Amino acid sequence: MTWPTVLLVVVAAAGLLRWRRPAWYWLTFGVTLAVLRVLVRYGSVMDACGLTVPPSRWRLTLARMTNRPAPESRAPRILRVRPTRTGMVLRLKLRPGQDAFDVAAASDRLRHSFGMYGVTSRELRSGVVEIRMTGYDVLKRVQMPAKTEARPMRVPVALREDGSVHYRDYRAVPHGLTLGATESGKSVYQRNLVAGLAPQHVALVGIDCKQGVELFPLARRFSALADNPDTALELLEALVSHMGDVYQLIRAEQRVSVAVPDAEIAADIWDLPEDLRPVPVVVLVDEVAELALYASKEEEKRRDRIITALVRLAQLGRAAGIYLEICGQRFGSELGKGITMLRAQLTGRTAHRVNDETSANMAFGDIAPDAVLAAIQIPAETRGLAIAGHSTGSWHRIRAPHTSLRQAVNTCNKYADRTPDLPALAAFRPSVASVPSARVPLSKTAPATA
Repeated sequence: MTWPTVLLVVVAAAGLLRWRRPAWYWLTFGVTLAVLRVLVRYGSVMDACGLTVPPSRWRLTLARMTNRPAPESRAPRILRVRPTRTGMVLRLKLRPGQDAFDVAAASDRLRHSFGMYGVTSRELRSGVVEIRMTGYDVLKRVQMPAKTEARPMRVPVALREDGSVHYRDYRAVPHGLTLGATESGKSVYQRNLVAGLAPQHVALVGIDCKQGVELFPLARRFSALADNPDTALELLEALVSHMGDVYQLIRAEQRVSVAVPDAEIAADIWDLPEDLRPVPVVVLVDEVAELALYASKEEEKRRDRIITALVRLAQLGRAAGIYLEICGQRFGSELGKGITMLRAQLTGRTAHRVNDETSANMAFGDIAPDAVLAAIQIPAETRGLAIAGHSTGSWHRIRAPHTSLRQAVNTCNKYADRTPDLPALAAFRPSVASVPSARVPLSKTAPATA
């Protein structure tokens, strides 16, 4: 086989991989070509994007004294180039007079100049900027990495557009709000959340007022479930009572004394010894509007008690190890008094495709106005695509891997033995049949005859 034939076969294979398997193409051909392209074009691209600084006065003076040509403008210095499975990471040291905002503003021009699919930047510390580049659309076909940094109360739930993993960390962000219209992928996101929490030592509490069609199939891993507003009210008030008991335990074990170092004084359940620490609780509300709507005076009284209990759990639950995960198609002030107070406590915001701009404003208008436009631009055919925002003002496009209800049920059944029994919630424990053991035959064996 001649060299032109070999080259033609390699080019054809690369083109086929880029079309059918972009991840494989990136790992085999794309990453090498991209690194070379970045290193060769770096100086000219930085100059064209306005990311260079003129030479300092002492350099100009030295060039004039030695009768040499004037030095050129200098681009940020490359500290490290690190290829990844989805792109590459470029770490830069800014020159005096440059700002991280200049690099962020030029991200789209850098993407075009370097021939990458996406470019994002963030400041690591003063004068050091990290540029993350993706070589292909990682959200088109989500593939989570085999190894993730999961730890207690922190689970990987989605993939970000820059190729990094999006985690739901309850100890850092205790309460969250997830919005999304019908068929937007909100339920799949919730299944990934439950499947990630199932192996951990945590009590799951569910409120699903759609007659339990979303959460009750996962009942083997839930310590308490409610499928109607009346039961939900009783469950939430039981949680408020449980929260009071946990605070009494913390007070009893607080160890406030002049002889005890400050670092050992307990202020929440995570400061308690492991043998005394109450099990943390994650409360998942599938459709919050069903708890806030009412059609009579009696239902209005029930609604006020439900919202009051949710607000109390959101304001006081973190130290007691109670975390809220509230989902809904819409979350606005038209749901009545107390809703905006509840929203103010929900730090983590995730919005899938929404039907109106007002819903996106309710999710991000007070924390990240730029994310509002990104949320309303999510197309209907990209189910599962979402915008994740934080109270710091940062936001990311994410997409959760598709998890069917059957897969989520199998995961919950696998870890059903990890379901904690909470005495305060015993009345709301779902009654389900035990999972048959693999060692027990499903059919009777005929007795042996002599």
